[in-house]
Amino acid sequence: MELYKHLYQFFIKFPNFTTSACLQALRRNYVILTLLLCLNFINVTPAVAANLSSDLLKQPATEITVSLGNAANELKFEPNHLELLAGKRYNLRLTNPSQLKHYFTAKDFADGIWTQKVEAGKVEIKGAIHEIELKPDGEAEWVFVPLKSGTYGLRCPIAGHTQAGMVGEIVISN
Repeated sequence: MELYKHLYQFFIKFPNFTTSACLQALRRNYVILTLLLCLNFINVTPAVAANLSSDLLKQPATEITVSLGNAANELKFEPNHLELLAGKRYNLRLTNPSQLKHYFTAKDFADGIWTQKVEAGKVEIKGAIHEIELKPDGEAEWVFVPLKSGTYGLRCPIAGHTQAGMVGEIVISN
């Protein structure tokens, strides 16, 4: 009820202020509030934010190789457990030595990182990445910086692959 009184007084004092302008102001404030809440939820510390400056791109990336399957066509990630540090730059090299197509799917992990690029063949992709498909003998590089600590599931969502054990875990610590 108190809110309505304030809005009524506002429109009485400022009759030229249109409802459309009021809605625009409310939308703008809503967007700003939403962005602030998102930054709070991903738990970006000042130290992590400072590392995301241009100096971070000069930092050599720690290279990690993960095989999706193997030459014997076993359905597994090798290794299936990754431990990463928030604020550190990584180059994840993904290989698929098997004769089957596989996916590297870790959506919650991907939502908590900053992706610099994904490179496969002569193609470089930038922006939000949630899953990478590797065809037989395929390779890709994923350069990123973890921002949010936590434990995240990794899997290959192809029918039967997850159930057969093609799962893993990614742990990000501060």
